Amino acid sequence: MILAIMFLLLNMAVATQYAVTKIGYVYTIVHPSDASIRYIGSDNSSDGIRVLRVSGSNVTNIQLVLRLGDIYSSNMKKTFTAAFGLVNEETYPINITYINVSSSNYTYMKIWLHGNRTANANSTLTDPSSVFMWDNNTIVNATNTTAWTLASGDANSSGMCYNVSDRTNCTIPTPWDETAHVRYSINNSNASSGVSDFVWVQITVDIPESVESIGAHTGTIWIHLESDAGA
Repeated sequence: MILAIMFLLLNMAVATQYAVTKIGYVYTIVHPSDASIRYIGSDNSSDGIRVLRVSGSNVTNIQLVLRLGDIYSSNMKKTFTAAFGLVNEETYPINITYINVSSSNYTYMKIWLHGNRTANANSTLTDPSSVFMWDNNTIVNATNTTAWTLASGDANSSGMCYNVSDRTNCTIPTPWDETAHVRYSINNSNASSGVSDFVWVQITVDIPESVESIGAHTGTIWIHLESDAGA
């Protein structure tokens, strides 16, 4: 019996193996206006610079911010029909599911996705493509549904396309804004869900008669996306 146990333990020790292997990796950090899902500017804020702009250094600390204006008071409302745009440069479609906003203040914001850069998306009568996403502190579009599909991109941040089946004739340039330090577009070709590789984001700041506090209101807009690229 003792010999059998020793034999078994010896075989277990011999069977133990150790190995080391390795593999390299690579990725590239780029400006948010040149990323695979990228931000572009359009509307200007009250200071004449685009709502979407770089805050801080444009070299080592590339942070984008939406400057929605500095002078608001009670019973005021301001709408940016194209506060910014989202462009897909991945080679497969991307679905936008929902948007939420995190802040220590009331947001007093309403957010839509839509295709017509200049139309007010607060009604499907003015823009039939409108999808209401956020209402002050409430998610409007359900988190388990698709609000908008960004069609497949072409990994080229110099342009976006309103009909990806014909990039030759339907591509719009997205040049560089040297003041805001972002790419932008003021082209009025409409975007369509599942057909275009971009969408416009409308933001309305709607201040009620009674506000909880004066001063700066800051926060973060979270845009949730998904894809079936791995399927």
